[in-house]
Amino acid sequence: MTEQDNTVRLAKRVADMLPCSRREAELYIEGAFVRVDGVLVEEAGARVAPEQTVELDKDATLLEIAPATILLNKPAGISAGIDKDGQPVFSCISEATRTEAARGERFLKRHLVNLSLESPLETMASGLVVLTQDFRVTRKLSEGLEQEIIVEVEGSIADNGLALLNHGLPYNGKPLPPIKVSWQNEKRLRFALKAPKPGQIQHMCKLVGLKVVAMKRIRIGRIAMSSLPVGEWRYLTDFERF
Repeated sequence: MTEQDNTVRLAKRVADMLPCSRREAELYIEGAFVRVDGVLVEEAGARVAPEQTVELDKDATLLEIAPATILLNKPAGISAGIDKDGQPVFSCISEATRTEAARGERFLKRHLVNLSLESPLETMASGLVVLTQDFRVTRKLSEGLEQEIIVEVEGSIADNGLALLNHGLPYNGKPLPPIKVSWQNEKRLRFALKAPKPGQIQHMCKLVGLKVVAMKRIRIGRIAMSSLPVGEWRYLTDFERF
């Protein structure tokens, strides 16, 4: 008999130990309330041997695990996407890269599964990215909320360039709607616009004699990136609304 033959699924072990239903055991495990030999295990399908100690935390609850929404300050050069298994393609999303101010909240591995990437950024851009399990957040962001993007440029702008950036330029053969563009300083423009298409800002700047050097998104709707460090993330809190 092999070692594998002598093990059982953790969910079965917990269900027999308490006792409770197999589904309830899975909820305890996914909620990060079960330890094997003192180590937290969040995979209901994990295998445990008879000699291993399985414990349920004293604060364990069967309350429903709310869907998570993650706010990430994406570094420039990191590709934004979701792989075939539904996992975010961001090596910087882990418990270790959660911002210090948000580490009082419970982190569950389940929060990183089946995330939907909303309002993605181009690879060369940095700034605020939203990944969510919550259909209500997905629905809200699909409305095309205003985004604020800081664009670093080089070159000399055309005489009427700023006016054209605000209204009057085409993209893919169609006129763009009015947006709000202003100078932050001699090398940085502030764009406030809804649902920009990939390459749109670079195209607009090129038409008025400017080359985009860098882009950083700092706000989506009412949610600002604020002091979130580059490469770190936090949860959207219950009282925040886009």
